[in-house]
Amino acid sequence: MEWLSAENLVAVATAVLGIIASGVMVWYERRVPRRKRIGYRVQMDNPIGDDVRSGRANRRLGLFDEAPDMTDATLVLLRIENDGSLAIDRDDYTGPEVHGLTAVFTDRTIRGVSVTQPSDTDHLMDHFTAARGFGYEDNALRIPRVPLNRGDYFKLLVLLSGGDVGREVRLVGGLREGEVRPNRAAAPDDKPPLFSRAARLITIMLTLCVVTLAAIVVAQDDTPPPIGCASGRLTLTGSTAFAPVLREVAEKYERDCGGDPVIDVDPHGSTAGIRELAAAGAQAARDGHGSPPVVALSDGPKPAGLPELRENRVAVSVFALVVNDAVRLKDLSTDDVRRLYRGEIRNWRQLGGPDLPVHLVSRDANSGTRQVFQRRVLGRGEIANSSVDCVHKDDPTAAVIRCELDSTDQVLSTVADLPGAIGYSELNLAARAEGLHSLRLDGDPASADAIEDGTSEYPYRELEYAYTYGRPPADSLASSFLTYLSRGNGQDVIRTHGHLPCWTPEGLTLCAQD
Repeated sequence: MEWLSAENLVAVATAVLGIIASGVMVWYERRVPRRKRIGYRVQMDNPIGDDVRSGRANRRLGLFDEAPDMTDATLVLLRIENDGSLAIDRDDYTGPEVHGLTAVFTDRTIRGVSVTQPSDTDHLMDHFTAARGFGYEDNALRIPRVPLNRGDYFKLLVLLSGGDVGREVRLVGGLREGEVRPNRAAAPDDKPPLFSRAARLITIMLTLCVVTLAAIVVAQDDTPPPIGCASGRLTLTGSTAFAPVLREVAEKYERDCGGDPVIDVDPHGSTAGIRELAAAGAQAARDGHGSPPVVALSDGPKPAGLPELRENRVAVSVFALVVNDAVRLKDLSTDDVRRLYRGEIRNWRQLGGPDLPVHLVSRDANSGTRQVFQRRVLGRGEIANSSVDCVHKDDPTAAVIRCELDSTDQVLSTVADLPGAIGYSELNLAARAEGLHSLRLDGDPASADAIEDGTSEYPYRELEYAYTYGRPPADSLASSFLTYLSRGNGQDVIRTHGHLPCWTPEGLTLCAQD
């Protein structure tokens, strides 16, 4: 990637200018239009009397109960502060009166006032005198022209009567080149915010936008389309367990290569796919057309006697034994699984499970998933089919009910719906299904990550092979797609679907061993 490309320089410059603009905006908002500002907020507004319409019960003792006019009394704590950027002098107050500000308590009458200030601002108290306008009348409290350095504040504890708590409290007055306004609610003695909410929001949004823009452009994927994109039509057949990978990789290949190639995904099972490829190749050879545009995916190696088929190791596929959730077992030994599939276990209670009859839900004979199960776990074939609907026993002499279905999706759906059912599936599809769960075998989980890390000897796994009839031409769609699938962007799709690509450092070792 070219870091000093024009688009990257533009993106970085945009980010820098955006951040500078954000800082200038904040400076302007804080310094230019509101260089001097007095903020105020009500930190407490509590009822004292029983007649205050606050909906809260009160109990009084001492002066609160003995003094007159206390039945509807309220107590307000008002904080007034310099939350601007510059100090405020006595001459900065613009009102014609002796005092500087007026606090108005709507619908209430002032009965008494107490002034407090921080210990480091004792000089503020000298300004609260009658000669400087400090006093009250009815609902108005006159506040002197108190000079305030940046961050200085004082508090007014006001005893009121004749109104409800929560009524409006406002501070009236003016400042030269400034303003008086309420600030945010806060706990007592909190510092006022450095920036207003609007300034913070706009600054954050603008900064995020420009930084994201720069990141997108700088980190964008400049990977060119796959080298050797080919046109034409290709058929992918074989494994139904690997079909989700094939569909996604085919769509990605068509998109990356401009949509000119057409790739059909038509799986019918590993064995059926191998036979279809062999038949297409034989016909192409008779017609003198060379390797046909067909790739067959198989869960495991091809049958013997087909020397014309050329193998490509693509991935390690992990499969799972699945049981209906009513079978609460989580782990079976390989020996128990073999006894199940020999018909020796007729009820799950024989293995410590619930009192449910065993239903064996299997795949048809063309299934690579079934062949892997028989080769890697059972060490032999399964017993004869005894049911068409997986529920009723058609052969009364059979030890257990066993049925065969055409696809992995059918197996998962039947196992999920039938209490006592057990079946097998490609791992990723099983993990997404509801109503069933996968089993550990000899304590090892069905986990691609554990197998890749070398921490699991889980046996129900197999190499995924891609077969072609002979070696297709280097510039053919079949050759290009296989390279894309096994060594190109298809590797990410393979891993996303829970398989282990053969052409990664870890996958090379695993695929060479299996």
